[in-house]
Formats: sequence, C-alpha cells, structure tokens
Amino acid sequence: MRILLSNDDGYFAPGIEALAATLSALAEITVVAPERDRSGASNSLTLDRPLMLRRAANGFYFVNGTPTDCVHLAVTGMLDHLPDMVISGINLGANMGDDTIYSGTVAAATEGYLLGVPSIAVSLTSHKAAHFETASIVVRGLVERCLRNAFKERVLLNVNVPDVPMETLKGVKVTRLGKRHKAEGVVRQVNPRGETVYWIGAAGSAQDAGEGTDFHAVESGYASVTPLQMDLTHGTQIGVVRSWLET
Repeated sequence: MRILLSNDDGYFAPGIEALAATLSALAEITVVAPERDRSGASNSLTLDRPLMLRRAANGFYFVNGTPTDCVHLAVTGMLDHLPDMVISGINLGANMGDDTIYSGTVAAATEGYLLGVPSIAVSLTSHKAAHFETASIVVRGLVERCLRNAFKERVLLNVNVPDVPMETLKGVKVTRLGKRHKAEGVVRQVNPRGETVYWIGAAGSAQDAGEGTDFHAVESGYASVTPLQMDLTHGTQIGVVRSWLET
C-alpha cells in the first residue's frame, strides 16, 4: 500500500512526523507538505508563481505553496504512481463544523478525493499536542480497515480525535458536521509604526452540537469520523430560483 501524507501545519510539524512513523509499518509513505504553516488556506491553488519541491534531511518533501498545491503536485507531477490513499494531518487543533470550509488540513485531503484517491483528514482537538499518538492509532485503525474492506467508491473522511491517552478514548463514532455561532469580530491594533492592523477573530463557539454531531462526539470522549462530499449545488433551491427567474 502507498500513502501520501500532507498537512497544513508544515513539513516540520510533530503531527505529521507522528503519523508517518505510525503508518510506516503498514504502507510505503511519501510526505509532501507545505514549507511553512498554511493553516486556513482552504482549497487554494498557487497560480501566480511557480512551485518548488525540495527534500528535507528527514526525507520529507516540502513545497512553497498551499496544502492543495502539495497534494496536486505530488499526485499529478511528482509520483510515478497513484497513491492508494491520501491522509492529511495530524492537525494541531480541531477541524469540526464550519471549520472544514477554511481548513487547509481538510483541503489537502479534499484534493486527493477530487483526484480520485480515498482521503482522510485528521485533527487533534486541542492545541496542547499532548497525545498525537492517540490520533495516529485511530488513523492506523481506519487504514487497516480499508485494507481489509476497501471502499467501493472514493471517500473523504474528516476525523477529529480528543487529545487524551489512547486508553481513555471511548471509541469512534460516525457523525455529521455541527455548526458554530458567528465568528468573533476582527481585532484591531496599532503596530509600532503607528499603522492600524487587523487580526482575524476567533471562531465562534459550537451552536449545533447535539447528539450525532462531531462536536458532541468529541466532547463525549469519542473520535468523530464524518464523511464529506464536494457537491455544492443546493438542490432544493433549483426550482425556487428557476421560478424566480421566470417571473
């Protein structure tokens, strides 16, 4: 089995190192990740300049671009074979609910999915980074299951794992995305040169976090696995918009 690993935290991030080490016993691992932290890059491609691919001392490859660039470059130009799976992470911090829209971690996995490869995005749901091994073991379990019983169609899974020791993780639940409250406003400051600068505000708290959501599963001590899709068409509004245009 061949697995392509990427992330949005950068090739030097401890999460991707932990994941590569855990999965190396199951598969041939290639790491292609951004040269720096590209959190929040979403599904952006770099089209205004050329990309460069370099190799670090530990064997990981890094690209001066976005997470989407990394997977696209690897699958369509670098690798001489189509990987059996693309896995993105382990991200430092949750990617639940509305986070998935902005997440570079989810974007890297999404690019694999769009290129026809089963893909998984995985995040550790805290910024303390105490238990990357727990998320690694959860992902290893998913990969082992795929080896035993492969999906008959391409799939995109968003996985969020509580930052707890493996022995205290209650299990894995299949969930839907929850929703957050409106994000906090931008934070305005004045820099040492007297210029006004703005910081994007923090994400809103969970709003739709009932049973069955990713928020609820993680809060209850479970890893959440949410299957995602990329069809943005609002099917129920097709007739509404058609009628509006005809009046």
